[in-house]
Amino acid sequence: MPSSKNAPVRRIGVIVFPGFQILDLAPIAAFELANLYAGRVVYEVELLSEHGGLVRSSSGATVDSKPFSAVRYDTLVATGALDVAPTTEGLCRFLARSLKRVRRITSICSGAFILAEAGLLDGRRATTHWNFAQALQNRFPRITVQPDRIYVNDGPIWTSAGMTAGIDLVLALIEEDLDAECTLFIAKKLVVYHRRIGGQTQFSALLELAPDSDRIQKTLTHARANLRDELSVDELAEVAHLSPRQFSRAFKAETGQSPARAIEQLRVEAARALIDTGQLSLVVIARDTGFGDPERMRRAFIRAFGQPPQGIRRSTRELQREQQRA
Repeated sequence: MPSSKNAPVRRIGVIVFPGFQILDLAPIAAFELANLYAGRVVYEVELLSEHGGLVRSSSGATVDSKPFSAVRYDTLVATGALDVAPTTEGLCRFLARSLKRVRRITSICSGAFILAEAGLLDGRRATTHWNFAQALQNRFPRITVQPDRIYVNDGPIWTSAGMTAGIDLVLALIEEDLDAECTLFIAKKLVVYHRRIGGQTQFSALLELAPDSDRIQKTLTHARANLRDELSVDELAEVAHLSPRQFSRAFKAETGQSPARAIEQLRVEAARALIDTGQLSLVVIARDTGFGDPERMRRAFIRAFGQPPQGIRRSTRELQREQQRA
């Protein structure tokens, strides 16, 4: 792996089209910060479209772009859209030709459909936004869709989940090109995790619970910040300024779950993230996430994932080895 100080300059082509999701351009900032870290230009980023010129996003904001050409790129990035629509023959031809000319072709969110229509995902593993995953699998049965992944690397093709997962993907690309110190610098500048590995789940327990009131949201935020504590109903009710009985009823009405079940979800999510890092023992993870002992954590993992923490850890390590070999 070359250091950022002597790495070659790499040209990045980011593909946009009418109606693209402008948030998918956010990962460009990571390339810019890699240049800042290196103290020189390591990445040259260009926006590309089939005909060049101004391209209007789904939000109404427009960006300028260069037309497709025979210029050689190191990496192409296909952006996505809020709704999946058929792509153009010109874009498909450009991507098909580029497969032999570039080192990597990647997609963000529903951009995976563009790669699929161009035939680039046939026989490969891929992911996309969880809301589009089943549609991707149904329309393109030759793809092995992995809906519960932040990003997937299969040979020269990289795909990522929805929107902000594109930052995780670009951080992985930069770490492959440069070094972990560079991506740590970038993550700190962007105030994001350094970094969610590809096998981490797309889903968030807090998002799934989605309480209606601020007081229940406040208790969930308190719980996630204090997972090592007992987090009894009495403690959570005090945070919500309700009696334990009122709190239990309100919590169940707003989230559809009991407080105990919701806290278990938060603990499982936190424990899964720590397991993915591979740096802590299961005993320490069980303690730090409030399970207390590995056996209690094991039972919760089987309820949540159908397999114990050891199985999750093995799968994560196998996925990391696959990504390193790709």
